[in-house]
Amino acid sequence: MTKKSKAAPKKASDPEKKASGKATGAAKADAAHLSTTNNALVDHAYLSESEFGTVAETLQRNLATTISLYLKFKKYHWDIRGRFFRDLHLAYDEFIDEIFPGIDEQAERLVALGGSPIAAPSDIERFSIVKVPTETVRDARTQVADLVADLTRVGRGYRDDSQTVDDANDPATADLYNGYAATIDKIRWMLQAIMDDDRMN
Repeated sequence: MTKKSKAAPKKASDPEKKASGKATGAAKADAAHLSTTNNALVDHAYLSESEFGTVAETLQRNLATTISLYLKFKKYHWDIRGRFFRDLHLAYDEFIDEIFPGIDEQAERLVALGGSPIAAPSDIERFSIVKVPTETVRDARTQVADLVADLTRVGRGYRDDSQTVDDANDPATADLYNGYAATIDKIRWMLQAIMDDDRMN
């Protein structure tokens, strides 16, 4: 009798769901498994559990990376000084305009497949492959070289992830990644062209 009365509260405090019905823990990444109100129609569409897990991992990581890239461009936009101030101050915002829509698109793609995007700053930092500097960086060459290195990794990541999600039966997400890879490649090329200016040395 004592055993049964102790077991009941343990079952009630399911780690996947609080009494309030809000997701906690691993459930935050997989909304399709939550038995909360108004969640009955959420599923992984045409993906199996394994396929969804593969696709969701790439979407979470790329979402965090895109947010971090946006913040890094903004940080350098604010920090830049010197003869290249106006050129880079304006260029960074132009590049931001090109990458910013990907934040919502990737988050909503994850939601459409039954996932739940990360949003907390600590989660973004944990998932992202781009690190936003905490120090002030005013030098143009230092900024641009750092961004080119980041964009090289991000572009390669999108190409690799495109293949990964295509193999996981999700050509729609693969198409998204191909488009983002092309955008990243273009921005990287433009920043490399700026570095070719002898005045940057």
